[in-house]
Amino acid sequence: MKKDSIKKEYKKKIKLLIYYNKRYYNDNYSKITDSEYDELKKDIINLEKKYKYLKSKDSPTLEIGYKPSKNFKKILHRTPMLSLANAFSEGDLLNFEKKILNFLSRNNNSNISYTAEPKIDGISASLSYKNGKLISGLSRGDGKEGEDITSNLATIKDIPKIILSKDFPEEIDIRGEVFIQNTDFDNLKDKFANPRNAASGSLRQKDPKDTQKIPLKFIAYNFGFEKGLKINNQFEYLKKLSEWGFKTNPLNKLITGVKNLIKNYNHVEKQRADLNFDIDGIVYKINDFSLQKRLGYVANSPRWAIAHKFPSNKAISKILDIDIQIGRTGALTPVAKIKPINIGGVLVSNATLHNEDEINRKDIRIGDTVTVERAGDVIPHILSVDLKKRSKKNSKFIFPNKCPSCGSKTIKEFNLITKKNDAVRRCSSEGYYCDKISIEKLKHFVSKEAFNIDGFGKKIVESFWKLNLIRFPQDIFQLDYDKIEKLDGWGKLSVKNLRYSINDKKKISLEKFIYGLGIRHIGLENAKLLSKYFGSFLNFKNLSINNKYNDLINIDGIGETQVNSIKIFFSNRLNLKVLDELGKILSIHNVTAKIKNGLLNNKTFLVTGKLDGISRAEVKSLIEENSGTTVSSVSKKLNYLIVGDKPTKRKVLNAKDLNIKIIDQNQFLKMLDKTS
Repeated sequence: MKKDSIKKEYKKKIKLLIYYNKRYYNDNYSKITDSEYDELKKDIINLEKKYKYLKSKDSPTLEIGYKPSKNFKKILHRTPMLSLANAFSEGDLLNFEKKILNFLSRNNNSNISYTAEPKIDGISASLSYKNGKLISGLSRGDGKEGEDITSNLATIKDIPKIILSKDFPEEIDIRGEVFIQNTDFDNLKDKFANPRNAASGSLRQKDPKDTQKIPLKFIAYNFGFEKGLKINNQFEYLKKLSEWGFKTNPLNKLITGVKNLIKNYNHVEKQRADLNFDIDGIVYKINDFSLQKRLGYVANSPRWAIAHKFPSNKAISKILDIDIQIGRTGALTPVAKIKPINIGGVLVSNATLHNEDEINRKDIRIGDTVTVERAGDVIPHILSVDLKKRSKKNSKFIFPNKCPSCGSKTIKEFNLITKKNDAVRRCSSEGYYCDKISIEKLKHFVSKEAFNIDGFGKKIVESFWKLNLIRFPQDIFQLDYDKIEKLDGWGKLSVKNLRYSINDKKKISLEKFIYGLGIRHIGLENAKLLSKYFGSFLNFKNLSINNKYNDLINIDGIGETQVNSIKIFFSNRLNLKVLDELGKILSIHNVTAKIKNGLLNNKTFLVTGKLDGISRAEVKSLIEENSGTTVSSVSKKLNYLIVGDKPTKRKVLNAKDLNIKIIDQNQFLKMLDKTS
């Protein structure tokens, strides 16, 4: 990578970091998950280490948070509120301890004692006391300067306003975390994305009376500036905090050795589901204050502390119930209703169980304690069950033999390819006979990839279904707008906008129309192939009359599975009625005829084997650009079989039997006047 490109990439990442910091620290909103934020910081730091010429005043090695907003008065912290380096593995911890021992010139057998303090996912605050009185309270801000939120912090019952203990320091800044318990958050979840955002938003209310209405909590864990503190180590300090009237984390421990830190880490992670507050890791601090002083700081973090983060995509929870959801293809999907848990900044209350076989394989039961995984945008799912915590009352889950929606028999279809029954159990009802299937088909019909009707989302579909306004796709284009205008949340303008959006989609391409029908196994690419083949809506609609299903197998990219699904769709009376009704309402564009004067006009091709320096997709594109057609099997309609390295013998033999011309890559390119 060239120097200019490296600098450009670095500046781009710094710009992103500034933006995310601003949203997080100043606007009470997290645009990305903690793990994604940590990854961004790590990328920047690694670039700086590798390329010494990269420097920025906004580097994560120099900056901590973001400049305080203008809503509150800004005050300098008497000692900076620093961030912590992160550890993600046992190797990271061993490396952390090794650096400490090297700095202190100690051998590897030295026993270092640490406090292990679970890190609450809340908002950091610093409380200044003088002669036992609370005089001010600041937010973290950028670490050097915080917002004066004294009035709001003073509304929190956990924060002592006056401390009478004789051994309380003359002056001290008590640091801690403001948070909301999960049980209290249940009453606020309609207003905030997660407990952390709720705590942040509540703390930054302009009127303290509004903050007082929110059940905020405070846990103390550290100190900044001090005058007259007569304590020698962190664990003793934590005990003193309790004596002085502060709440501390009940899971705090004093531990020696990395191996024991890992044991405690695993133990605490398993308890996360049972806690009434969110934690995202454990902070390890060298217990001895004299050693902390010797070690000092590096850039914006102390050498003597590190945050061991939990995997942001995993958490422990409990299954409260198992619900069966029905998709547009009739698939019955079991969904675990779990005790809400924060995973990577997202509050998760549902996890997919995939299918009946998955439940049986993992022996998942209602009441089980389970590990839940959420990777990126993937739907959360159950990784494993903690059998040690299973109660004898947790009975085996019995999958329904009848559809919970329409009562039809549920079946597992036989897969001709695998020669086994499918793992997915389905409602045997076809088309629009099952209410749940109908609702999901309608959601698919209006979806972005299909008709993409602006303002007509999934919730509108469900609402209009309950009000009996829609039952079939054609009903969407014949809505009673006068009735809708009288509904709660609707008015003349919103109804006008909805009517416009719907009318705008009365003109639709054939491929979007076919995809919108929700035929099983027919995705966007298949819909494109079918639209090219049929050319017009009339040809598509008349397929059941012409009964030429077998011809579809010659479309390259369409297999037996797709053909069978199309047969089933057209054999359903209600589906045919839907096609008729939509045909009367919609203007469905015919596919533009392809150029017929190309070099390969009226010629059909099939590729078998690996070609040299060119993919099959590129060959297919070249054929279509030159007016040719590709097919997926050898038949009398095939003109040329292009053979590459290690071809399918059966295809070659069939081509010879049918006297089909067999050519190699060079011969094909010569047909295009493109010699190899």
